[in-house]
Amino acid sequence: MKYIVILMLLFFNLAADQSKQKLTIGAGPYFQSEPYKGASTLVLPSPVIFFDNSIVYARWSRFGVYFLGDKKEDYSWGFSLTVQPRTLGYKASDSDYLKGMSDKDSTLEGGLAFSAGYKNSTYIEVMLLADVLNKYNSWVSRVEVGDEFKAGNFTFYPSVLVLYQPKKFVDYYYGVKNSEATLNRPAYSPNGGFEFGVQTYVKYPLTKKLSAFFNIRADKIPNSAYNSPLVNNRFIYSGLASVIYTFEY
Repeated sequence: MKYIVILMLLFFNLAADQSKQKLTIGAGPYFQSEPYKGASTLVLPSPVIFFDNSIVYARWSRFGVYFLGDKKEDYSWGFSLTVQPRTLGYKASDSDYLKGMSDKDSTLEGGLAFSAGYKNSTYIEVMLLADVLNKYNSWVSRVEVGDEFKAGNFTFYPSVLVLYQPKKFVDYYYGVKNSEATLNRPAYSPNGGFEFGVQTYVKYPLTKKLSAFFNIRADKIPNSAYNSPLVNNRFIYSGLASVIYTFEY
């Protein structure tokens, strides 16, 4: 994936204007708590890439290509095709309670995104994404509204999110089939529902080009997911701690 992204950036940059482009790259550990009974927190290495030349973009681990939009001095908007990872799921071996369940895998989502920004600060983004790898075989929608503000040397990028997860999504990750049911784990077929999240990015400069970069996020899963016999946590907490390098070329 990373090689494809690099080739995309190089290719589309040839078509962009000749003004200097800003690229941010980095890496760090990503963690995510699991809502499932007995499951341990997920920890994995994560690349961090930020880039936007009005043709292609990278936003942490999500990538996209604009096909319609406009950019003015005070505002910008654009429609794009986008792709991102979905880190959710479990293996039956993750806990004693999950033994006998079919593994539920993370996947890749792709679809349509609309974003609009005002004065390079306030923004809104709306996405409709489908399961590219046919794991949960459905779609999800997401709306995010955020802003930017500074406090001393710190820069904060807080946002609120609303996600709709349809029945197939919730049933795949939180449902229990009749063949998987036990005395302590009854069959369960949930409906779809809304997930609500809050998050912030935090950046602190270490040198002119090097910065510490963090993400902190909390999501309240749908009630239909929380009512699953597999679940004992209403919230999913996640975060990133990384060092990033920003330069122009």
